[in-house]
Amino acid sequence: MSECRVHSERRRNERMEPVDYVLLVLCIILFIGFCVNFMIHILSIVYGKWKFSQKLTAAIPEELPGISIIKPLVGVDPHLFDNLETFFNMKYPQFEILFCIQDELDSVIMIAQSLILKYPKVDAKIFIGKKNVGVNPKINNMIRGYEAAKYDLFLVSDSSLKMKEDSLTDMALHMTEGVGLVQQMPYVCDRTGFVSHMEKIYFGTFHGKMYLTANFLGMNCASGMSTLFRKDIIEEAGGLASFGKYLAEDYLLAQAVLDRGYKVKLCSQTASQNSGNYSLKSFHERLIRWAKLRAATVITTLFFEPVYQCIMQGLIMSMVVQYLFSWSPLVFFMVHVLVWFLLDYILICVIQQGPLPFSKFEFLVGWLVNEMSYFSLTCRALWDPVVTWRGRKYKIRLGGITTEITSPPASKPTEKT
Repeated sequence: MSECRVHSERRRNERMEPVDYVLLVLCIILFIGFCVNFMIHILSIVYGKWKFSQKLTAAIPEELPGISIIKPLVGVDPHLFDNLETFFNMKYPQFEILFCIQDELDSVIMIAQSLILKYPKVDAKIFIGKKNVGVNPKINNMIRGYEAAKYDLFLVSDSSLKMKEDSLTDMALHMTEGVGLVQQMPYVCDRTGFVSHMEKIYFGTFHGKMYLTANFLGMNCASGMSTLFRKDIIEEAGGLASFGKYLAEDYLLAQAVLDRGYKVKLCSQTASQNSGNYSLKSFHERLIRWAKLRAATVITTLFFEPVYQCIMQGLIMSMVVQYLFSWSPLVFFMVHVLVWFLLDYILICVIQQGPLPFSKFEFLVGWLVNEMSYFSLTCRALWDPVVTWRGRKYKIRLGGITTEITSPPASKPTEKT
């Protein structure tokens, strides 16, 4: 008789105390959650393969809706000019670019002006000076461009993004009847350096799995990097200014769309981040800030997110399977990590839609660093809930309403075309 069978037989013969029943039920629930998590992993791979393999081969309608592109800009990085220029080279019949710059002394103004002079046929304007409608600096910076937008669809697009010639067409074609928001899933351009590889691994594995699964299930998982909205829906929700009291405005905007019966869709191209300034410290600070925002805006992430990390789940499930099936916890943990690693590698290859810009060994090292640093980053986020963003400090109450702790001086609003 096998050891597993002996263990099960002994458990049936022994009289179980109430605490034993509670422990047994808890272990069964955890094991079911473990199985569900691996199903989610496989679902994200299958759905990602289908979503990102879509090509614009079908007949494109002759009349596509006009789109106002709102570009909030702060500061200059080495890739900024090239990133912004891709928006002037998009093949789309009707669009305008609205550059929003809060500081009249920001040198980014010269870059925007040079592109407008280089492409005189593109409808582009510059708005200088923020309008204080809340604590969110991004909303304060964008609001003048939003108010001046002349089209019914508007795209909020971060400065670090690159676009393909057909990116706007791809997003517009996904904005079908009943859809109120179309977004590009955050990802990273091919860049040199190990930190860039770590960013790509993060967005192509843990973040990508979460994004793809949530989109498939119709759940709210929105990022403000590259998001196309119907303006009438946002106006019905109080206008963009009403979201200035939140720091996680992207999540709350998407929730406003869902609350009004519209769908949130993912298009077939990723949001290609191409920042010229990046370091391990800035990358980790970004992850910590996002963790703080998630914990304050969606409190359930505090309980479920850590359990669904590879290392943490492996440690918990090693004890669970030992209790339920008398399996070796060490062997189970090693197999668990190996299978998770392979699924993550398949997923990032699906999202990349081509060869990875680094070797399998570099992927292994970057993957291990990301996985092992998760616990410490989460502890740092929970230990100090104050959010620091671009030199300002914010305190977020449950539900996302934000109070600014430090306030910078206001800038004078002007407009240039």
